[in-house]
Amino acid sequence: MPLLPFLEANRLEAGCDEVGRGCLAGPVVAAAVILPEDFSNPWVNDSKKLLKSQREELVEEIKSTALSWAIAEASVAEIDQINILNASFLAMKRAVLGLKTQPNHLLIDGNRWKSDLQIPHTCVIKGDGKFASIAAASILAKVYRDDFMAKLAEDFPYYGWETNAGYPTKVHRKGISNHGATPWHRSSFKLLPDQLELNFK
Repeated sequence: MPLLPFLEANRLEAGCDEVGRGCLAGPVVAAAVILPEDFSNPWVNDSKKLLKSQREELVEEIKSTALSWAIAEASVAEIDQINILNASFLAMKRAVLGLKTQPNHLLIDGNRWKSDLQIPHTCVIKGDGKFASIAAASILAKVYRDDFMAKLAEDFPYYGWETNAGYPTKVHRKGISNHGATPWHRSSFKLLPDQLELNFK
């Protein structure tokens, strides 16, 4: 069943979503997407429900079809300084500001949104499984971040980032335990369950 094309007709709506909030390493990445009202693709859905190959195939269609799209991030340093929730808001704000066309309304995935942007918004719990624009944003953000972490893995090969994208898998935890933390790890996060002292390399 295709996702909803809009919340309110004849209004320029941007769907916004972020990825990487629960990771131990890497930036948090957000995307904002404005789709045409007649957009319809049955494969566009919550990025977590799609195969990697499906997400990568959809990226080009979303980018070419969208009225406007943007991807932005908040750095590891910003996450450690202002906490992951506020960093997620910051990344989404940057994505909205990156749109070439400014929307009249924002559809935010989740139940909270805080920003000084003067744009009305609606928070939608599990919105990436309800609205096409939010799902499109989740796909763009995830593919961008997965590629970013896979590239980092070439320089930091012990943590499995090419497959876990920085999430706390057994391989990732073992890498931290054996090789310590990297500058890309979030020092404000609990990197290991037993709270070992970690030296940044």
